[in-house]
Amino acid sequence: MRTSWVHRVIKLLNFAILTWTATALGVSLEKRSIAGPVFSQNFPDPSVIFADAYYAFSTTSAGLNVPVATSPDFNKWTYLSHDALPTIGAWTIANTIWAPDVVADGGYVLFYAGESAANPGFHCVGVATSTNVEGPYAPQAEPLVCPISTGGAIDPAGFHDVNGDFYLVWKVDGNNIGHGGSCNNGVAPIVPTPIMIQQLTAEGTAFAVGSTATEILDRDDDDGPLIEAPSLARSAEGVYFLTFSSNCYSTSLYDVSYATATNVLGPYTKQPWLMITGTPFAQLYAPGGADITPDGTKLVFHADLGTTSDIRQLYTAEITLSGTTISI
Repeated sequence: MRTSWVHRVIKLLNFAILTWTATALGVSLEKRSIAGPVFSQNFPDPSVIFADAYYAFSTTSAGLNVPVATSPDFNKWTYLSHDALPTIGAWTIANTIWAPDVVADGGYVLFYAGESAANPGFHCVGVATSTNVEGPYAPQAEPLVCPISTGGAIDPAGFHDVNGDFYLVWKVDGNNIGHGGSCNNGVAPIVPTPIMIQQLTAEGTAFAVGSTATEILDRDDDDGPLIEAPSLARSAEGVYFLTFSSNCYSTSLYDVSYATATNVLGPYTKQPWLMITGTPFAQLYAPGGADITPDGTKLVFHADLGTTSDIRQLYTAEITLSGTTISI
């Protein structure tokens, strides 16, 4: 069962007390295997890949479509001031790139959400390729997923299953056509924000012939206005872990959550929150946008070390997948 709203409010009160205490005493309350921020730059919605070293990619910031950071050991990180996607396709608008995800597939495939030039205000999912993990990535001429009538599509993430099948998961951006309130979807009627999955070709640049998009998760009342930022991994025990965020990114209720299944297409069962403001690192504010390494041992996410979401910095964590639980 998910943590109750009463417990969440108690944790938020504890966060306020612990943050005040830490500030007053000048001490760090970092716990367990969470590290960060690993550098000072804004680095929201990170994804991570290992290719002789670790590479992380983030949402547009500092004038770069897709900023890049690297680490030889997952501990010491360097912000590269380098754009992995310096050239964008005609279908999208520069500096509107959200939540990129890079997957190794012979070369490298970059999935990303970009604002539609034909439908400003709506994002679609695009794909780009490179022979170098750092790029530059060459974008395809047209988006891969572009459901304008249901709000658009964001937060793509690629996943190779144990049998070699290649999948894409993404969020239907329903709150984009919501009716106001928190993240534009806090006023009834609430618009669905489902997480979708569909099989790709072996190259990852198109959907497999005969495949169809399948909904594997959607928001409920505990999730507030939305769910988003999916990432998929499979444990050695054969359990699929779908991490996601719920609530609104600009509030203290934003989180890292997860759901589990024994089949990649579901059904998925929501588990207790993994990270919320104040837990398990007392000074974290609005953790979210998590991505798991394919081996299921490491996780990156963004958060702010304070009480706003204005600068979402890169954090890392060592994790364990066991049964239906992610442990930090």
